Amino acid sequence: MPDYGFPKELRLTRAAEYKAVFSKAKYKVSCRFLLIFAIRNDLPQPRLGVVVGKKNVAKAVQRNRIKRVLRTSYRLNQDLLSGLDIVILARSNLDSLDNQKLAEQIQSLWRDLVKKHTADT
Repeated sequence: MPDYGFPKELRLTRAAEYKAVFSKAKYKVSCRFLLIFAIRNDLPQPRLGVVVGKKNVAKAVQRNRIKRVLRTSYRLNQDLLSGLDIVILARSNLDSLDNQKLAEQIQSLWRDLVKKHTADT
C-alpha cells in the first residue's frame, strides 16, 4: 500500500531549492488560476513547494485552504510525478474557486505535467 503522507523528504524546504525550480524550469503548465514549474531531480520521489502570496489571496484562511487542497492532490498523485521538483504558484482570484473546482484544476494540470515529462524521457 502506498504511503500518502507528506514528510519532509517530499517538500522543497530551502529558498535555494525554490530558486532552482524558478530559474531552471524545464516544464511549465498553467491555467487561469495556477502556474506550475518543474525540473528533474535525481531523487526517487517528487518534491513540492507551494507559493500562495498575500497579493493574490488576501485572507490567510483562504491561503491555507488552497495550500491544503493542493498538497492533498499532490499526495494522491505523487506516484505519477516521481523524479520532479515542483513549485505551484497561485495566481489572483484563486480564492474564488471552491475546493471541488480547485481539485479539478490541479488534476488537469498534473495530467499535462505528466504528459510533458513522459514525452521528454
